[in-house]
Amino acid sequence: MSEITDFDSLRRELAANGERPEGPARNARAELLLAEAERLNIPLAVIEALGHQLKVYNYSSEKDKMFVPFARLLRMWDDRPEDFDEYEIHSLHWVFKWMSAGMLGQPHIPLAAIEKWLGEMEHRYRLAGHSERAVRGAEFSVARHIGDLARAERAYAAWLAADRDSMADCHACELHDQGRWLAECGRDAEAVELWRPVLEGEFSCAHEPHGVLASSLLPLLRLGRLDEARAHHLRGLRLVRPMESMRGAYADHVAFCALTGNEARALELLAERPAYFTDDGNPLSRLDFLAVTALLMERLVELGRDGQAVSGPAGRSWTAAELAAHARAEAAALAARFDERNGTSRVGERARARMARRPLVERLPLGVRTARRPVGTASAPAVVPAGTAAEAAAAAPGEADLSALIAEARRLSDTLRPDATEAWAAVARAAEGVELAARDQAEIADHEAMSRGPEGIALFERAAESYARAGDPGEALAARSRAAYMRALTGDVAGALAAVAEPYEQVLALYAEEGTGVRQTASVVMGRARILMRPVYEAEGSMDPGALSAAEEAVREVLALVEGHTGDDVRLAAREAEARAMLAETAARAGDLRGAAELFERAAAEYAGAGVPWFAVEYEARLAVIAHHLGDPEGAERALRAALEHGGAYLEAPGRAQLHLQLAEVLGGLGRTEEAAEHALEAAHWADEAGEGPALGAWARQQLGGLLLRLGRWAEAAEVLESALPDLSADTHGDGAVVQTQWWLGDCLSELGEHRAAAERRLQAAEIARHWPEQQDHATLAHLAAESLSRAGLHEEADHAYTRAGDLWRALGDVHGLVRALRARAWLASGTEAGLDAARELMGAAVAECEAALDAVADDSAARQRLVAELGQTHGQFGELLADGAADEAVAEEALSRLEQAIAAFALLGPAALHERTGAELAAGRLAADLGRPAEATAHARAVLAAYEDAADGDTEAPLRRAQAERLLRALEAEPDD
Repeated sequence: MSEITDFDSLRRELAANGERPEGPARNARAELLLAEAERLNIPLAVIEALGHQLKVYNYSSEKDKMFVPFARLLRMWDDRPEDFDEYEIHSLHWVFKWMSAGMLGQPHIPLAAIEKWLGEMEHRYRLAGHSERAVRGAEFSVARHIGDLARAERAYAAWLAADRDSMADCHACELHDQGRWLAECGRDAEAVELWRPVLEGEFSCAHEPHGVLASSLLPLLRLGRLDEARAHHLRGLRLVRPMESMRGAYADHVAFCALTGNEARALELLAERPAYFTDDGNPLSRLDFLAVTALLMERLVELGRDGQAVSGPAGRSWTAAELAAHARAEAAALAARFDERNGTSRVGERARARMARRPLVERLPLGVRTARRPVGTASAPAVVPAGTAAEAAAAAPGEADLSALIAEARRLSDTLRPDATEAWAAVARAAEGVELAARDQAEIADHEAMSRGPEGIALFERAAESYARAGDPGEALAARSRAAYMRALTGDVAGALAAVAEPYEQVLALYAEEGTGVRQTASVVMGRARILMRPVYEAEGSMDPGALSAAEEAVREVLALVEGHTGDDVRLAAREAEARAMLAETAARAGDLRGAAELFERAAAEYAGAGVPWFAVEYEARLAVIAHHLGDPEGAERALRAALEHGGAYLEAPGRAQLHLQLAEVLGGLGRTEEAAEHALEAAHWADEAGEGPALGAWARQQLGGLLLRLGRWAEAAEVLESALPDLSADTHGDGAVVQTQWWLGDCLSELGEHRAAAERRLQAAEIARHWPEQQDHATLAHLAAESLSRAGLHEEADHAYTRAGDLWRALGDVHGLVRALRARAWLASGTEAGLDAARELMGAAVAECEAALDAVADDSAARQRLVAELGQTHGQFGELLADGAADEAVAEEALSRLEQAIAAFALLGPAALHERTGAELAAGRLAADLGRPAEATAHARAVLAAYEDAADGDTEAPLRRAQAERLLRALEAEPDD
């Protein structure tokens, strides 16, 4: 502890302690400071130290300790009120409100004592001449707590009707409590509207909008305003995390996660605050936390995760089931103590209702990194259509009618439904021990082989044998061609071509003899074309023209065979569409992107026209990529939206994530940031569902964070970017992605006023960029880090960072960056022991750099314009710096000279630098007035007025500058003549 020798040093220490984070460490220091105050033997010092101690207790987990310092303060007031200054008198009466609220949260304090205290508060406020507004607000809190709703309504009305005075809670806190009451009464929309000024920043305080953001979560969910609820969670959690006293608000965030399908996120939040389980300084907020813990754990048990290890009270390990029982029992016991004290059942009823809440939405994606939902819980926006054979068999496999199952499976496979394979698997299960016809055996084996991929080659051969026994030689050859294609998928294209050669020749001969149909023949011909297309798909660079030509010829053979024969045959229509898509691939490989785009678009339309739109998804995704390359973002958008629509319920999570991410990138490029953020959010969600959170999910979160940053939603963006960073790696995502994420995060933290953290992020990014060949990003990040360090009050570190940035700007030949770094260092120096001399030297160097650069660009008018503007800014800041530190008339004269040089520089730029010039004119006018030169001051003021004589109506700066000039003129006119 710093040595406290007098009242001033005590006050400095009290102020410093007040800035420390909430918690026992701050409280302990407050206790030591009280002891130091007592040693000073100054009554007001003790009063201030007691008030400080009371405040830190109130905003901590040791809220129960605040009654002792308050009782002592009250005795001192009653004994010697003259020892209190005006501020401490106000503070004493202010904390009466804390006492009444604090007593409600302590079940050992009798209700009669609370009512008596309420009367004492009313009496003392009346004696002090205060409005009854705060008293009625306190009465309302008591009545609401015990469940006396009639009294609560009366007190609420009286609270709102009473005049606001210096004892009324701040607007933000009052609106919070009023909105909570409306929400409790089922008036969610009114509550959210009442909170709007707090949520929008019109009213705020040390604990708001933190509390309002938490309280608004469930009302917004009940109103169906899910996007707002998500935003309030991300923004609000960031605010309450470092505030130990806001356990109740933190519990609201845990509950929000538990009720929106984000149980894994809720578990993470519980794990962050283990002390919340046992801190007993505020039993009422502990009850809130225990009730929410029970809610979450019972939700996990319901999802079949009762044995999952979870974080709970320290000292032992916990499963979800064990913690559920413990939390419910603790909450019930604590609620019973309150109800016994109150003589009502209100607290217990509210706790039980909270623990019994049901999810309000199945899954609300948050955008932050989290674990997958438990296996077996639904999360897709749609489900596979009910009524399939597979579902029927699963429901009653022993009782299902086998012939009906076969008929349904055949219908699904004939119409190319995605669940056909599952339907045939259901047939196989139902047919165990049953003698089946050869055709049925063939189809069962055929579809099982399809489900196994390359591992199903032997099954395809078995299916071929069964088709042959069933008298369908064409389908037997088709099965053999499918087996050959599976060889190609293993990389053995040559072996696959050899294997398909005989079925191909045989089926063409059979078709010519009318021994098989178009469908079977097309299947074999398509199998051969697919094999020949493998090198097209797999080639990374240029490919053998002969192979490309062979593939195209095989595909055209498919088209020639099926065109005009499709009719109502879905399979043939699909063959035609697939062949069209294959031609698109060969066109793309040959460099004809426009032709490829047209073919992909036609193929997708043919799939949709055949009633199998889900097959179009792959090709619409390819079309989007080609459209992007062709500079057609609108075309890419159309293709991606069509892919999402066509995929429908059958689109798997990884594909859905990829499509949403691509669409987010396209929309972001089109400037439709809000919509782009929605799709990036969906991409992050589906990547997590697919188990690809560390790879694809990190990309999506990085993009989402950048989009939220662009929207100015700093807190949400910071939460998302911080969540993305642990999964981003140079190996997987590239070091550019890591640097960009750190950069964006630094920008967010800077906007949020977290300057030290912003500096850390920017320095981390700069360290990576330091190794890049191009050093522009390195220089920019070093400069931004210096700005953050300066704003954090770390001036020495800031100067080092600005020096580093300046060296980089010089090496890059960027005079503007170098000059700005020098100016920033000058301002830092002006506040150090180096003082004015060091600052003057740095500003002088900045002027010299500008002037030297101007000499070097004599023939480049655009560059000269920019440099003249930079020179004007430098002269202007030089003058302001000297004026700030002017210790004598000579320094003031020098400052005025610099300002006049700034005016001259800006004048060269004409209307483009009008506001900069008039700003310098006003600064020079004020300084001239201070130097006793009214004529010069008047001339500067009149120059400003003249500059804005013809100002445009939309120029918002002009009225302000005119008003400042007129004010200066009036001040000059009011001065007596010498």
